[in-house]
Amino acid sequence: MKLVSFIQDGRTGLAAEFDGGRLVGLDESDAAYPGNLHLLLSRGNGSLQAAEKALAGGREIDRAAIEFAPPIAQPGKIICIGLNYKDHADESGMEAPTHPTVFARFASGLVGSDQPMVLPNDSAAFDYEGEFVAVIGKRGRRIPRERALDHVAGYSLFNDGSIRDVQFQTSQWTVGKNYDGTGAFGPYFVTADALPKGCEGLRLVTRLNGQVLQDASTSDMIFDVATLISQLSNAFTLEPGDLIVTGTPSGVGGARNPPLYMKEGDVCEIEMEGLGILRNSIVAEKVG
Repeated sequence: MKLVSFIQDGRTGLAAEFDGGRLVGLDESDAAYPGNLHLLLSRGNGSLQAAEKALAGGREIDRAAIEFAPPIAQPGKIICIGLNYKDHADESGMEAPTHPTVFARFASGLVGSDQPMVLPNDSAAFDYEGEFVAVIGKRGRRIPRERALDHVAGYSLFNDGSIRDVQFQTSQWTVGKNYDGTGAFGPYFVTADALPKGCEGLRLVTRLNGQVLQDASTSDMIFDVATLISQLSNAFTLEPGDLIVTGTPSGVGGARNPPLYMKEGDVCEIEMEGLGILRNSIVAEKVG
């Protein structure tokens, strides 16, 4: 199942993609609207399947007439994993971690697919990071690794836009990872049953203005999805709608010589098998 969260005429909606790429759905003005994705995940117990049936009775959605929203607009947690591909750790001049390197993002930084990512006016070092996201569907704490994937509802794509000059001002990355409008998320939420377990063995590609800059297999991750869920849940309870942004492979702009950063007018695309293409233009921040 592929679901899309959208906004049209100021109303929130949800659509499912059916054969031929058709989007069929409902918005919050429709009596049969099943609710947003976050609400459906929190309900559990077949809510996604029931929603798909409701959406199938909706209207065809014109992609050109909607604003793609982040699949989940207000996640309770956005847990990001750094240095999770050995080649990326190497290019960053850091040792490959023996435990997951964890930082957090905030919902205020999220934008949907085909929405602009914002280049801050106090930086010229806006970097791309193509990643995939595991979306939690079942609550759990201290989850055994062998049962960890049972807690994943589905997957999506993420561009962890990073303000490098701010990120590395200190040893803590939070500020440089959380400028408003720098975290692109979407376009699809794809249920876990439609993909290989843990998204193992899928090709992940980042293109900037059509040029391939990152190209890796998810099999190259140091910590796979099951390991991340198990280890993170030792510390805190994972809730439906929480996001685990699983890390980026090598090829980031800041590690290139000379560095290659995103600038106004650029278009960045993140693509992964089964998850479609997350596409965003870059615009300069407008203040006032």
